Amino acid sequence: MKSVLMIMLFVLPLISMTQELNQTVRGTIVDQFSKEPLPGANIILPGSEPLRGTTSDVEGKFRLDKVPVGRINLKISYLGYNDVSLNNLPLTSGKELVLHIQMEEMAIQAEEVEIKARVDKTRSLNKMATVSSRSFSVEESQRYAGSRNDVARMAANYAGVWGIDDSRNDIIIRGNSPIGLLWRLEGVDIPNPNHYGAMGTTGGPVSILNNNLLANSDFMTGAFPAEYGNAIAGVFDLNMRSGNNEQHEFLGQVGFNGFELGAEGPISKENGSSYLLNYRYSTLELFDLLGMNFGTGTAVPKYQDLSFKINLPNTKLGNFSVFGIGGISDIAFLDSEKDTTENKLDFYGGEGLDLTNGSDMGAIGITHTLNINKSSYTRFVVSGTYHKFQTQVDSIIPSTHDIVPKYRNDFTQVKLFSSLEYNKKINARHNYTVGANINQLNFDLVDSAYNENVDRFNIITDYQGSTYLLQTYFQWQYKITNEITLNPGIHWQYFGLNGSSNLEPRLGFQWQYATDRSISLAYGYHSQLMPITTYFNQEQLPDGSYVKPNKSLDLLKSHHFVVAHDWRISQNIRLKTEVYYQKITDAAVNASKEDSYSVLNQGANFYIATPDSLVNKGTGENYGVDITFEKFISNGLYYLLTASVYESKYKGSDAVERNTAFNGAYVINALLGKDFDMNKVFTKSKKNNTLNIDIKSVWAGGQRYTPINVEESLKENHTVYYDDLAYSRQFKDYFRTDFRIAFRQDAKNLTMEWAIDFQNIFNTRNIYSRQFNTKTGEISEIDQLGLLVVPQFRIEF
Repeated sequence: MKSVLMIMLFVLPLISMTQELNQTVRGTIVDQFSKEPLPGANIILPGSEPLRGTTSDVEGKFRLDKVPVGRINLKISYLGYNDVSLNNLPLTSGKELVLHIQMEEMAIQAEEVEIKARVDKTRSLNKMATVSSRSFSVEESQRYAGSRNDVARMAANYAGVWGIDDSRNDIIIRGNSPIGLLWRLEGVDIPNPNHYGAMGTTGGPVSILNNNLLANSDFMTGAFPAEYGNAIAGVFDLNMRSGNNEQHEFLGQVGFNGFELGAEGPISKENGSSYLLNYRYSTLELFDLLGMNFGTGTAVPKYQDLSFKINLPNTKLGNFSVFGIGGISDIAFLDSEKDTTENKLDFYGGEGLDLTNGSDMGAIGITHTLNINKSSYTRFVVSGTYHKFQTQVDSIIPSTHDIVPKYRNDFTQVKLFSSLEYNKKINARHNYTVGANINQLNFDLVDSAYNENVDRFNIITDYQGSTYLLQTYFQWQYKITNEITLNPGIHWQYFGLNGSSNLEPRLGFQWQYATDRSISLAYGYHSQLMPITTYFNQEQLPDGSYVKPNKSLDLLKSHHFVVAHDWRISQNIRLKTEVYYQKITDAAVNASKEDSYSVLNQGANFYIATPDSLVNKGTGENYGVDITFEKFISNGLYYLLTASVYESKYKGSDAVERNTAFNGAYVINALLGKDFDMNKVFTKSKKNNTLNIDIKSVWAGGQRYTPINVEESLKENHTVYYDDLAYSRQFKDYFRTDFRIAFRQDAKNLTMEWAIDFQNIFNTRNIYSRQFNTKTGEISEIDQLGLLVVPQFRIEF
C-alpha cells in the first residue's frame, strides 16, 4: 500500500502543460424506432459563452471541436420530435466523446407547439419497456463505491435488488433466485458471464464483462417486453460500444479486477470502420504476495479474459459488426495442505474438503443491420457460445487426514444462436417489432458421486446430445396521444427436448398525466427452462439400468403485475414508487417424497442436493414495494436512495409455505457522491484536476439459512440439515459502508486517474454462512469480507 501511494505522489507532478485543454464531441442522431438518420438537427452547448452549436449532416452526423474538458451539457432539437437534453456528460482530454442519440417523434403535432427538453435517464433505452426498467451509464459502474467496475455489483444499488454476498455478484431481484436473470449482450443470450461461474448459475466472484467496452445499457426487474424470453426475474441487456473510427486511443488500468490493456481506432477512415480490444489478467495473485488477504485462504484466484468488437458500417450489404468476449479461470482450495492445528474454516472453502474448480466461457457473434427503407430495418444475428465447468471435490478424514474422493464434474455446453428481427415505423403513433430466434443447445455432461460402501462412483449425469429452444415475439407501440402510450406484445417459446411450450402475453400502459408526473401499469407472463443439467439427472433402477426421470419437466412460469408512479421533482431529481406482485407456478419439486426442496431456491449459498426425480408442482409468490429517490449528477453532486420492502414465499412437495432462501424482507441503499474542481487548489497547474468522493451504505435483512442437524452430520461425516426447518432462520442484518476517492488529471491528449476503494470501512462483521467442521464436530460462523482496500490506476491516451 505504501508503494502504491509513493507511485501516486511521484507521478502526479510529472505532467505539465501550457495550453488550454479541449476535446472533440461528435456523434450521430437517428430516429428512435426506424434508426433513420435525422439531418438538420440542432445541437447546442447550453451555458457556453458565446453560445456554441452545430447541425447534423445528411447522415445524421455532427461534430463540435475544441470543447473545454470537464462536464458538459448538450441539447438536441428537431422539428416534430421531443427535445433531448444530455446533462453532465464527462469529457476528458484522453478520449473523444462519441455519442449515438435517438430521438422520439411526437405522436400529435400542432402548427404551434412548445417542445420541452426532457431527460430520459429514468427510462430504459428499450422504449417498449414501460415499468421496472432503467438505463445506466458505464461511468456509474466506474464511479460508484464498492462496484469494482462490475455492472452486476453496480446494479445492487437499484431498488428491488438484494445483494448481500461479498463473495459473488449474484443479482437477486424481488425475492427471485438469481437463475431467473437473463444476460443479453449485443442481442445474444449469453451464459454466465463470470469467472468461476457454474453452469446453471448467473453470478460469480469476478465479472468477465469489461465495463471499459460497454455502452449505455438496460437493466429490467419485471414485466419486461415481449422480445425477452427464458427468464422470470429480470434482464441485463448490454451493448458494446464501437471503437473510435477517426483516431487511435489506448487504455491501461490496474485494479481489483486485473491488469488491463485496451486499444481502439479506425480500420478505414473512409467507411468509418473501427476496432475495439481489451485484455485483462488477474492481479489477485500479486495482491496476495503483498499480504492483502481477500478471504480466500490459501487459494489464489487465477483468471484472464479478452473482449473485442469490430464495426464495419456502410458496406454495400448493410452494416456489420463482429464481437466477442471470453475468459478462463481456475482455483484450488486445499484443506489438506493447511496447518492441521488450525481448525478455522475459510470464506470460500471449508468443511474439510479439497476442492479444485475450473471455468471457461466464450461468446462470439456477427450482427447485420439492413435499412430497408426510411421506415424499417432488419437485424440478423448469428453467434456461438461456449461454457465449460469442471469440479473435483475430495473429503479429508478427520482422524487420519486421508483423502477420499467425493465428487467429480465435467460439464460442457455449446450454443449456436441465430435471430432475425424486423422493425417497422408505420407513422408517429404506431411502431412494431416482430422477431424470432433459435438456440441449438449441445451438451457433454458428466458428473458422479463416490459411494464408499461399494468403492465406486455412482453416475449422476451422463449425457451427450443436443436439443433446441425456439422463441418468437411481436410487440407494438401505440401512442394514443403525446401523453398516453400503450405497449402490447406476445412471446412464445418451445423447448425441443420434451415439447414443452408457453404463450406469454405482455402489456404496458403509461400516462404522463402532468408534465412532471406519470403513472405506469404492466403485466407480464414469463417462463423459463429449469437449470439445464436438471433434465439429464440419472436414476439407477434395480436391474442396473438408468432412466432420466426429469426429461419431461415443463417450463417454470410466472405472472408479474406492476404499478408505478414517477414524479420528476426537478430536472435532476426524481421519486419513483413501484408496487408489484408475482405469482410463480410449475416450479420443480421433489417427486419421490414430500419435503422442502424447490428449484426456486436454486443459487442459494447453502447447498442442498437436488433430488433425482422432480415434478412441476411447486409454487411461489413475491410481492412488495420499491422506492427510488435519485438526484442525477449536476454541479458535481449526485445521490441515490433506494428502499425495498418485500416478501418471498414458496411451497415444496410437502405443500408447506416457507420463506425462500432470498427473503431478506427489506433492503436500503444510500449512495452519495461529489465531484470537486481542484483547479483552484492547484493554482500553478495548467492541467484540469478533478477529485471525486463517493460513499455508499447498504442495510438489509440477513441471509436465510437452514439449521444443521449436528448428530446426523457427525454420523455421515458431512453436513446434514433439518429439512422441515428449511430457511426458517435468518442471520442478523447485513450492514456495509464503502468509500471511494479518486483524483483525475487531464493533460493534452492524456487522462490519468488514481483511485482507492475502501470497502466495508467500518469492518462490520457480516455473516456469510454456518458450516459444520468435521475436525471439531462444531458449527462455525464464517464471516464475510472485512475492511478491504483496493487501489486503482487508469490511463487513457
